Amino acid sequence: MQNFDVIVIGGGHAGVEAALACARLGKSTLMLCQDFRTVANMPCNPAIGGTAKGHLVKEIDALGGQMGLCADRALLQVKTLNSAKGPAVFSLRGQEDKARYHEIMLAEVMRTDNLTVMAKEAIRIIASGGAAEGVVTEDGETFGAKAVVLATGVYLNSTIITGDDVKESGPSGFESAKALTKSLTEHGVEMRRFKTGTPARIYRDSIDFDKMQIQLGDDSDRFSFMSARDTYKEEPCWLTYTNSRTHEVILKNIHRSPLYNGTIQGIGPRYCPSIETKVMRFKDKERHQIFVEPEGADSEEMYIQGMSTSLPADIQEEMYRTIAGLENCRFARYGYAIEYDCLNPLGLYPSLETKAVKGLYAAGQINGSSGYEEAGAQGIIAGINASRGIDGKPPVILGRDQAYIGVLIDDLVTKGTDEPYRMMTARAEHRIMLRQDNADMRLTELGYEIGLVRDDRYSRLQNKKAEMKKIAAFADKPVDRALIAPLFEKLGETMPQKTPTLSEICRRPAITSDDVLPLLNFECDREALKAVVIELKYAGYLKKEEAAVKEQKRLESKSIPEDFDYTSIQALRIEARQKLSQIRPLNLGQASRISGVSPADIAVLIVALQKKNRESLK
Repeated sequence: MQNFDVIVIGGGHAGVEAALACARLGKSTLMLCQDFRTVANMPCNPAIGGTAKGHLVKEIDALGGQMGLCADRALLQVKTLNSAKGPAVFSLRGQEDKARYHEIMLAEVMRTDNLTVMAKEAIRIIASGGAAEGVVTEDGETFGAKAVVLATGVYLNSTIITGDDVKESGPSGFESAKALTKSLTEHGVEMRRFKTGTPARIYRDSIDFDKMQIQLGDDSDRFSFMSARDTYKEEPCWLTYTNSRTHEVILKNIHRSPLYNGTIQGIGPRYCPSIETKVMRFKDKERHQIFVEPEGADSEEMYIQGMSTSLPADIQEEMYRTIAGLENCRFARYGYAIEYDCLNPLGLYPSLETKAVKGLYAAGQINGSSGYEEAGAQGIIAGINASRGIDGKPPVILGRDQAYIGVLIDDLVTKGTDEPYRMMTARAEHRIMLRQDNADMRLTELGYEIGLVRDDRYSRLQNKKAEMKKIAAFADKPVDRALIAPLFEKLGETMPQKTPTLSEICRRPAITSDDVLPLLNFECDREALKAVVIELKYAGYLKKEEAAVKEQKRLESKSIPEDFDYTSIQALRIEARQKLSQIRPLNLGQASRISGVSPADIAVLIVALQKKNRESLK
């Protein structure tokens, strides 16, 4: 039997971040995957980032993770979404060369010290005394470990469905993992069944792009704070629409849809529905946006975003060919739905350790989330905490005021999810504080303390902080009127009688860091200047947010004993007793966010905890 400190089961986006984190923290790590080709595979859309997802990638990067660095090297196009709104919701999205992304990440895990990668299927978790001790693979080999991370994605008992064609398979034709669910259930891990899907891939040379609207990038910032703004060969995307004929084909054949004839039992994603679901749900809508995106610089396949479907192949052909530009399209791959097993995230601690088995962690789509970015975010935290658990160190638990990663994990383990969870900016109550531009300011110090952030990244942060401090020193000083005049003329505004300070100028909605640069009488780092301008622009809002965070931290500081008996508090409502007993929150802050636990229940709980504390002192 070979022994490792940590075994990571799965080589997708959660698995690679978990394995790299463990190995870089000095732990001997084994990463098991079905096939080397599945490592960092993009079975669905060939893109990284998007609304709120871009925030997650920036945060993974700030902590010392790999996703942002890899995404920047495989870029085909990059743009900032929500650019017409405030910086709080600016979100980076990169079109990726999916083959190159896989190759870059595979090379990284293969050359990382302390990390061994094997193409083997894990079929059983070994546990003794309620603690994980290793893994058994399909060929009967046993590997010992002090901690195990589950990052199985959508492979557990996965089934691919296209019309009446139902087969046991993982995404992109890879084999499913058929035995591990049984082992997890035997160890007391609660499992459920979810579903997701993907659209068809169409040959590039069969598309009439003249009938579509070209969509170019805007050369935005990169995902990683360490990436240079070097050039890359941009590939355009294209926009087209469904129409009444498309909808007619779907409605006429809806009885053949596995989603509507009972073939599919799993619960699908609310925010990324199939085209048949969109047509059925929004019958009054005349058309739906369809984006045609390249799968790679040298790939002949184009991804048809917005047309996820599990309709039979013949219906897919009829349906796609009603769309402008796709009238003569040839299919490289048909769209499909995939059903898979995942666990109930209410069975996890905020550290992502399972409550059923000590030393067994879970990350990614096995936790009920969707998306590469959500997976990577959980993967790096699971890897960090698996390593720290071995060393007897307390887990890293990010607060909702610290990171979108904190919001993501807290939502999963405190509120749970009845459908594939997707990160959105609206889920973050402190989103003005959690901008993607300041992810390094929020998390890099922590990453350095943990041991993942290298000296060069840490030095870069310190230099940025020094630059910001230098710029901020001028915030309350009046600016030379001669320098202001061209700016006010550009804005079409009258020069105020009282000379404004830099802070007052920045608070004007139309002002950007490019406008502020000529007002300074010294050279400065552009990234630092942009950060200062945003901070000055939102100063009033940030002050209010800080007050709200302070109150929340007061509740977070009130810990609850792990063995606290909620059933003995008769003043608590029955639902609150049940939910609190099931989730076992770590503190009053987490308890207050549990669905079904009211402010009145929290007040009762506070009194009960105070009473218990008094009794313990007697």
